[in-house]
Amino acid sequence: MHNQRLDRLTDYPFQRLRALLQDVAPAAGVEPIAMHIGEPHHTPPAFVSQILLEHAKDWGRYPPSNGTPELRTAIADWLTRRYALPADFVDPDTHVQPVAGSREGLFMAALATVPTEQPRQPAVLMPNPLYQAYIGAAVVSGAEPVLVDATLENGFQPNYEELAPDLLDRTALAFINSPANPQGSVLSLDRLRALVTLARRHDFVLAFDECYGEIYTSEAPAGGLQACAALGDDISNVLVFNSLSKRSSVPGLRSGFIAGDPDLIRMIRRLRDYGGATLPMPVMAASAALWADENHVEASRDLYRRKFGIAAELLNGHAGTQAPGGSFFLWLNVGDSEAAAQRLWQEAAIRVLPGAFLAHQTERGNPGQPFVRLALVDDLDTTHRAFQRLANTLPANP
Repeated sequence: MHNQRLDRLTDYPFQRLRALLQDVAPAAGVEPIAMHIGEPHHTPPAFVSQILLEHAKDWGRYPPSNGTPELRTAIADWLTRRYALPADFVDPDTHVQPVAGSREGLFMAALATVPTEQPRQPAVLMPNPLYQAYIGAAVVSGAEPVLVDATLENGFQPNYEELAPDLLDRTALAFINSPANPQGSVLSLDRLRALVTLARRHDFVLAFDECYGEIYTSEAPAGGLQACAALGDDISNVLVFNSLSKRSSVPGLRSGFIAGDPDLIRMIRRLRDYGGATLPMPVMAASAALWADENHVEASRDLYRRKFGIAAELLNGHAGTQAPGGSFFLWLNVGDSEAAAQRLWQEAAIRVLPGAFLAHQTERGNPGQPFVRLALVDDLDTTHRAFQRLANTLPANP
């Protein structure tokens, strides 16, 4: 007795990595370094612990499912500053919904927006490679997952504009990830505007996953609400998702938000009233302070830039090394991702994630197969040691 849709889900990438390496011993006498998981290790601001302590009495209160007014306002104010939006473009009461991390929000958005009574099965578009929550959300909501390859040839972003009109007409939801996990590719404002126009023309929901939008090496990436503002004063058909996990190095807070079309926000709130994970009151207080502060974000961003500098110096272009437009990942071309992951663990005690595990096989093959993903989440000394080992162990350029 179970939901048979779950049978269509593959193992999560980290489960597959454990299976791949279970019979491979790491290099003896070498301290292992984990670069396979995107868990930031930067020190969060000291005021987080202070605020949690100051609001300790609030652990005994049931928190409101739509968040506190202070948190919603802090999020709306940050969006307005970050994307240079017109004043009052984002209404904190009708356009913003706090969630327990962006993954919960992405999943709930599909459950709320994919129609159940249609003459044809709805489609959900997503890039390939992808964040696995996208395909899980599509499958469990009863939609057909349509994976659109994001490769070097198309700038590591899916070309939804090239899909058949018939497919676009039955599309209910399309995920866009910019900056992208795993490739770090960034879409221009013009491209974002074109995607919003496409979604409105075919009447589907465009979900902008912008979790890495605060980690960049040169120019700040554009965002979905910014594209809406450039097109006018309408936020219809658009949802954006973000989180404090990467921006503020507090993944344990599980604090994120959805913002956008007020009709869609209303539906998601109704769903979350039944099954959502509400943020505790102390977490909401700390989150509001984090969205209001830029100093810790600038310091963290600079630290990531220095780590990409270490990678560039020690790898010297090997395996296509280049700093991404956004995110803290390197997407290296090693020819065979699973063989490279085994070799790096066996010879250098470095754990990386095969790109094949982040993508799905289609009729054109698996676009992640030649790559490995490295997360630059440790301190500078650890990062330097890791790339010294990587330089000595990575297979020759394919």
